[in-house]
Amino acid sequence: MVVEAHSGKVLVASNASAKRPIASLTKIATGAVAVDWATAAGTDLGTLQITVPQTITLVGGPNPMNLQPGDQLSMRDALYSALLGSDNLAALTIADHVGRELLTRRGKTGEPVVEFVAEMNRLAKALGMTHTRFANPHGLERPGAKAYSTAADVARISIYAMRRNAFSFIVRQPDRQISVAGAAGKRSYRIRNSNDLIGETGVLGVKTGTTTAAGPCVSVCMERDPLVRQKPDGSKGATPRRLIVVVLNNPDRFNRARALIRQGWSVYDPWLEAGAPVEDRRREMLSVPTPQ
Repeated sequence: MVVEAHSGKVLVASNASAKRPIASLTKIATGAVAVDWATAAGTDLGTLQITVPQTITLVGGPNPMNLQPGDQLSMRDALYSALLGSDNLAALTIADHVGRELLTRRGKTGEPVVEFVAEMNRLAKALGMTHTRFANPHGLERPGAKAYSTAADVARISIYAMRRNAFSFIVRQPDRQISVAGAAGKRSYRIRNSNDLIGETGVLGVKTGTTTAAGPCVSVCMERDPLVRQKPDGSKGATPRRLIVVVLNNPDRFNRARALIRQGWSVYDPWLEAGAPVEDRRREMLSVPTPQ
């Protein structure tokens, strides 16, 4: 799926509504919910310290920061590790903290991560992601926990997340030095962005993902300078231009994304020049609301 984010114009689509596992593209929703929660709660991502829960022992997979139950790190550093380095344990730590806060503020009892995942699914529903179900905050497949999405729905959550300055700032970084405080003191790590397109002209993010079931996946945001044109009344107007490109299950995902970026602009430019005509809004446009 290739879509221009500001207008919602669908530029390229192939099997874009086919349900598939999306691996760590799931963390786009995790990051969006965490940033939305911090904004609503008036919380500073950089100063808020969160604690690694006991449940990380159940996740498995790589542990690049050697996170142990009881370790502490800032919410911002956890987001860097989850979104740049695709750290599953950092994603679970984020979900545990925010889920716990949601339960407390709502006067409820329950499992914090379950509450957080429910919030991810509420956001998906509010965005019109009708072919998406999240089962956890990290995207690893688990027996009995069916999770899926589509290229079109990943485009929706990508557009939504990239509207958040805190989220978009994080995912555009090529690397980041972060720190963790544990029983033996503080330790530091440099997290590198897993998105090979970061650093290329105009590329702002978003996220990679790979599992055996999902295959190699990537969502990419690429922006051009606004197009400034003179209006009939003599004033000037600026049209912002931003592409979201989603590639699922492609072994050459980065080169495929590069080709789709070129193809997307080759469709968008003449469409805009022609006055941005729309004949069938449901088929030609992707609507992404901003729910409260």
